[in-house]
Amino acid sequence: MEYIVEMLGVRKEFPGVLANDNVTVQLRKGEILALLGENGAGKSTLMSILFGLFHMDKGLIKVRGKEVRINNPNDANALGIGMVHQHFQLVETFTVTENIIMGVEDGFVLNRKKAGSRIKELSEQYGLNINPNEIIEDISVGMQQRVEILKMLYRNAEVLIFDEPTAVLTPQEIHELMGIMRNLINEGKSIILITHKLKEIKEIADRCTVIRRGKVIGTVDVSETSTQQMADMMVGREVSFTVDKKDKEAGEVVLDINALNVLSNRKTLGLKDFSLQVRRGEIVGVAGVEGNGQTELVEAITGLRKIETGSVSILGQDTAKYSVRKKNETGIAHIPEDRQKFGLIMEYTLAENFILKSYYRPPFSKNKLLNKAVMNKHADKLIKDFDVRAGQGGKSPAKALSGGNQQKAILGREIDLDTDLLIAVQPTRGLDVGAIEYIHKRLVEQRDSGKAVLLVSLELDEIMDLSDRIAVINSGELIDLVINDDSVDEYDIGLMMAGVKRGDEQ
Repeated sequence: MEYIVEMLGVRKEFPGVLANDNVTVQLRKGEILALLGENGAGKSTLMSILFGLFHMDKGLIKVRGKEVRINNPNDANALGIGMVHQHFQLVETFTVTENIIMGVEDGFVLNRKKAGSRIKELSEQYGLNINPNEIIEDISVGMQQRVEILKMLYRNAEVLIFDEPTAVLTPQEIHELMGIMRNLINEGKSIILITHKLKEIKEIADRCTVIRRGKVIGTVDVSETSTQQMADMMVGREVSFTVDKKDKEAGEVVLDINALNVLSNRKTLGLKDFSLQVRRGEIVGVAGVEGNGQTELVEAITGLRKIETGSVSILGQDTAKYSVRKKNETGIAHIPEDRQKFGLIMEYTLAENFILKSYYRPPFSKNKLLNKAVMNKHADKLIKDFDVRAGQGGKSPAKALSGGNQQKAILGREIDLDTDLLIAVQPTRGLDVGAIEYIHKRLVEQRDSGKAVLLVSLELDEIMDLSDRIAVINSGELIDLVINDDSVDEYDIGLMMAGVKRGDEQ
C-alpha cells in the first residue's frame, strides 16, 4: 500500500475565507512529508481536519486505503493519528505522566506507577529523555514538546502530525528534535511536518507539498528541489533571502541604559550592570542563547519588571520609575516575543487590538466613549498598509488570524504609534519566508526614517542581517558590543554568546 493517509479534494470554508480549496495530500508509509506554505495558507486547517478538530465541507479521507470519517480527535487517535500542536495542549501544574494519560485513564483509579513505567519505556525507546514525574511548568519548552510527542506514542499513533514544531525552540532543541524525528521514522512511524522553514525541510523531509492561498501548488522531491525553488512556489514570486540595508550614520542617543541591575523570576540577578545605547538611524541587535537576560532587559525598559539599580533614559528622560503607559507616551513601541500572551487580546477584534495603547485618547474616544467609526476606519488603513489578511477586516477577532497576520497586526499598531524607539523581540518567530522578508523590510524602513531600533532575536541569521551593531549577552552581562561589518562572522558571535570575550579564545 503506497499511501497510509490520503486527503482527497478537501474543501473548508470559514466566514469570508476559503481555507482549503480542493486540496489533495498523500502521505507514504515511513516518510516525512512537509507541508509548506505562507502563514494563513491553510496548512494547519487541513491537518486540523485530519485530526478531527474541524469538519471538511467536501472531500474524503482514506487511512490505509479505506475511506474513513473523523468526527473528533478520539476518532483520529483510534485510527493511529496523533498531532503535536504549535501551542501545546498541556496542564502546567500537572506532572508529565498526568498530562499524558489524561483522556485515556484506565478505570476509576489512576495507576500512575504503571503509566509512568510505560512512559519511561517509550521515552527511552525513542530517545526522548523525559522524567515522568516532572511538573510541566518546571521543564523547558523543548521538553514540553517531547511530552506532546509522548502523548501520541502512548496512544499508539502511527501517523504523527507536527504543526510548526520548531517555532518556539532554541537551535540546540531543533537539532535534537530532528534526531527524534529520525528515530520515529526508523521505528516505522510516518510524519507530516507543517513548517515554513526551508532549511529544516531540506534537512529532514522526503517530499514537500506546497500550499498557497488554500490551493496545492505542487508536490516535489526535496532532494531534487532547491530552497529558492520551494520559496518561490510558496510565495508565488521570487523571494529575496538578503536584506537591502544601506550604510547610514547614526544620530543622537534615544535609548540610554546605564549600569542596569534587574532580578529574574528566580530572584537572582537576571541582568548585571548592563549598559547600552541605541541611536537614531541604527538597529542594535541583542544576540544570546535564550534565558540569558534578554527578557529581563526588555521588561525593564518597557516597565514590565522592576529595576533594582541603574537607569533607563529615553531622549534624556530617566524613565526607571515611570508607569508602563507613561513609558509608552515617552516614546516606546514594543513588539513582544509572545504575540498571543502579550501582543494581542485574542477575543478582541482587530479594530480593538489596533488601539490598545491609544484607546483613551482622541480621536478614538471622547468623554470615555469609544468612537467605533473612527476605530474601523483606522483598522482598514492599517490592514491595507501592513498587508494584514483578515476575512472580516477590522471586525475579525485576533484569534481567527494566522500567526503571520497576527504579527503583522502588532507591527502595524506599534509602527503607527510613530515613536522614537522601537523594541522588536523575536519579530519573525514562527513566520514564513515571505512574512520574514516583509517584516525585515519594515524594520529597516524604521531605521532609515531616523528611529532607534532595538532588535532581540534568537535567530543569529536575523541579527547578522539586520543589525548595525551587535550586543552579545551571556548570563545577564554584556559580553561585547561589536560593529557588524565584514570582520565579524557567526562563529565569533557564537563564541561570545557562550561567554567567551574577544581575545580570550585561547
